[in-house]
Amino acid sequence: MFFKSPSPSRMTPPTSPLRPTFSESLMDENIQIAESLISKWDSENTANACSTSSLFSGNRQEAKEYLQVIKHLQSAMHYFAAHTPSSHKLVRSQNLMQTAMKRLEKEFYQMLKTNREYLDPESVSTQSYSSRASRASLSDMEDDSEDEFKFTDDNISEVERVSIAAVADLKLIADCMIASGYGKECVKIYKIIRKSVVDEALYHLGVEKLSLPVIQKMDWDLLEIKIRSWLHAVKTAFKTLFYGERILCDQVFSASDTIRETCFTEICKEGALTLFAFPENVAKCKKTPEKMFRILDLYEAIADLWPETESIFSFESTSVVRSQAVNSMIKLGEAARTMLVEFEAAIQKDTSKSGLPGGGIHPLTRYVMNYIAFLADYSGSLSDIVADWPLTVSSPLPEAYFGSPESEDNISSPIAIRLAWLILVLLCKLDGKAELYKDVSLSYLFLANNIQYIVVKARTSNLKFILGEEWAMKHEAKVRQYAANYERMGWSKVFASMPENPTAEIPLAKVRNSFRQFNLSFEDAYNKQSSWVVPDQTLRDEIKISLAKRIVPVYRAFYEKYRVSASREPGPGNQSLVRFAPDDLGNYLSDLFYGTSGSGSVSSHSSSHSSQGGRNR
Repeated sequence: MFFKSPSPSRMTPPTSPLRPTFSESLMDENIQIAESLISKWDSENTANACSTSSLFSGNRQEAKEYLQVIKHLQSAMHYFAAHTPSSHKLVRSQNLMQTAMKRLEKEFYQMLKTNREYLDPESVSTQSYSSRASRASLSDMEDDSEDEFKFTDDNISEVERVSIAAVADLKLIADCMIASGYGKECVKIYKIIRKSVVDEALYHLGVEKLSLPVIQKMDWDLLEIKIRSWLHAVKTAFKTLFYGERILCDQVFSASDTIRETCFTEICKEGALTLFAFPENVAKCKKTPEKMFRILDLYEAIADLWPETESIFSFESTSVVRSQAVNSMIKLGEAARTMLVEFEAAIQKDTSKSGLPGGGIHPLTRYVMNYIAFLADYSGSLSDIVADWPLTVSSPLPEAYFGSPESEDNISSPIAIRLAWLILVLLCKLDGKAELYKDVSLSYLFLANNIQYIVVKARTSNLKFILGEEWAMKHEAKVRQYAANYERMGWSKVFASMPENPTAEIPLAKVRNSFRQFNLSFEDAYNKQSSWVVPDQTLRDEIKISLAKRIVPVYRAFYEKYRVSASREPGPGNQSLVRFAPDDLGNYLSDLFYGTSGSGSVSSHSSSHSSQGGRNR
């Protein structure tokens, strides 16, 4: 029993008006306790050893007591302000509070400076940081039996431990200073130090504040280097730097939504605006098709980071950052559209007037298809860019080239229509270039080669997902059609020289004439076509096999039936009429389409050709 009832003889007289009340006595005691501990850590008392050390680096129990006495001191100030506002005790309390706040200011500053490497955004922005920091909240300090933080997760690294403890201490001080009416002083220190951290990090990432005139005057090679640097910087800035700063602000100033918004905005808004202004300025530079892919890189980077942008810069005071990001994407999208128009115009304006020797792949075909294949790698961004930009042409897309949009959902997508149209523009140019060849069969071979290249490029790139299987099959059918036309026109005399029924009984004169015509037509076709090329191995083999099937079996049957009877020309000299053995034909055909016209012409004697083994490669 702690208290006893006083006996009548020892009862005290009624309280005098001058005697302090219980509450006032309690407040006096709060001031005395506060003065003892605050004076001990007075930053201006250089004679005191504690004034130069850190309150939070030693005995955490004393740090807890220090913050507790400030809370009790504040209660005393409120009491005297309400009951005896002219009391010297109020002045004394205010002076003590100012001394305590100076101490906390110093602690706050030192903690931010000395733990700078542990408070770097990469450490703070680790995936599990927020949950761990909340578990390691400052309630740990309220346990009198522990002087250090308690961590139940053994997997936390030493860097994370120090980082979490530092944030918890900063939050304690910030909460105390804000509650005591000294939030401005706390915020000022925080802004100065953390903004220097962000600005320094952006500098090391290569972020520069470049004006539009400066960017417009740059050579493209230099600007491309700046773009590559920006692509790295913006990802790091949003995934790590700004994200880490947002978490730090939210943790340290969780006691005040207004303060954490103000701090984060003043620390990060300027850097974010500088980052997002750069792509917009690049988009305003001269637009050529060669710059397209860097424009799309910039667009894609902003689009990919949009969830982070919305989340990190969610405050009303940072809405300008979100607006800048959107504006940059709009300008980049407009630039990409302009470049697509320029690219189409460049295809249509190609003025080369000579056919490619050998009917091979035209440089325009290679350039356009490689360009379009690269565009397909950006299908996500391009789909957004062309979504509300319908294709306007003087006539609808020919179904023979493109297919019915109703037949497939994917072929009716804006990006599929746009890329298919560019390929159709190329095909139209190739039709015109095919007419430059004097030999019609070479024109068809040229078209077969180039469309085969287009189909292979589509099938081996992301175009296959955009244009679809039906589109590829339709164009493969065109390749087969042009290859068949080449065979019909290029070997028509050879086909005509052989009888329809090679084993039928035919007059000897007619047999000899057939051998003569075959020799001349085959030699002529081979010699003329020995410089022609089919770069694609699959197409080359298909054409050779098709020719062999049409020529060799018929000739073999005719050869075996009439080789002996019509082996020599009648009359003086007795020149050989049968110049080719059936196997020779296959060897000659295997020589075709490599573009090696210097390999020689058809031999006058089958024996000489046979001895060469068909000049097998």
